[in-house]
Amino acid sequence: MEGWMSPKKSSSAAQRILIVDDEADVVYSFQRVLADEPVEVVGVTSGLEGLKRLKKEAYDLVLLDVRIGAEHGIEIFRQIRKENPRQLVIVMTAHGTAQTAIEAMKLGAFDYILKPFDVPELLSILRRALQTAASMRELVPTEGKHAPDEKAPGLIGTSPAMQKIYKLVGQVARSEASVLLLGESGTGKELVARAIYANSPLAARPYVAINCAAIPDTLLESELFGHERGAFTGALTQRIGKFERADGGTIFLDEIGDMPLALQAKLLRVLQNGEFQRLGGDQTLRTKVRVIAATNKDLMAMVKEKTFREDLYYRIHVVQIQLPPLRERLEDVFPLAEHFLNRAGKDRGLKFSTASKKALQSWRWPGNVRELENAITRAV
Repeated sequence: MEGWMSPKKSSSAAQRILIVDDEADVVYSFQRVLADEPVEVVGVTSGLEGLKRLKKEAYDLVLLDVRIGAEHGIEIFRQIRKENPRQLVIVMTAHGTAQTAIEAMKLGAFDYILKPFDVPELLSILRRALQTAASMRELVPTEGKHAPDEKAPGLIGTSPAMQKIYKLVGQVARSEASVLLLGESGTGKELVARAIYANSPLAARPYVAINCAAIPDTLLESELFGHERGAFTGALTQRIGKFERADGGTIFLDEIGDMPLALQAKLLRVLQNGEFQRLGGDQTLRTKVRVIAATNKDLMAMVKEKTFREDLYYRIHVVQIQLPPLRERLEDVFPLAEHFLNRAGKDRGLKFSTASKKALQSWRWPGNVRELENAITRAV
């Protein structure tokens, strides 16, 4: 199908936007929103038509819907990336899921926006994107299957707060930078860590998790770095530690704020140089791992109190993701509750009563998602 074009006349100064959406009203809406902007808006109703136009014509920005009839926008995005890695793309959808947002940001989307649009926010995003496109054009001359949700297991919610989390996960997953996850207990820090790992280039490599608060201080060093036979009473055999097991992959250090100060120095060494020794050993071993750490504590305050090393803090704090408590995204309570009910009730077809729904929405959930899950499991 031929595309729609804005009635505004094209000029050399006008930037060009291609909208790929199977709803003609969406293109019309963009034309109205951008009526006073120096842009030319072109719309097509299929992903294939969008790909054809991008091969024939240059566009400063592509706005791509996730669902274009029977086509999936993420697959179209992959094709766009393959043909022109520098093409700026904004992904838009009325059906926001964790994995869609993560996949979009992994592929390098400029942004990921939900329908219906907030017009001032939309204009702000479009202007930033077009400004970026103009800068890229000055620096570099322009050259003429749906991802499964198991890569974000348990990440549920369409609230603005969670959409921001999905975007960040997609962005940081592409790199191997250290990530610090902050949030109250029960907010899903381990789920986010697993999502980063599952969507990263290291997904085929080991993923090793350890809860630093759940292991006695006297045993934590052995758990992390291993020990040699006879290193201490009861060490009858050599033990391989978590860092050694995670070599080439990802290690998740949960509740890192509970790590003893003396052990923090040894952790810093392995993060800086990739070197460590098993407890009771003198051989220096090497490992290369990506570190994702999490805590519900204020590490900056602990640094000031000298209970957490400042150099370690900045080593793990390359990228920070702050997880919102459930009380700040109450619109996600019922979708989460339905998920837990379906899982706990299996195939029994259980449903929430009207009174139950009201009770779920009115509670503040101080224990966050974990408290909600436990409440549903007990009720079933």
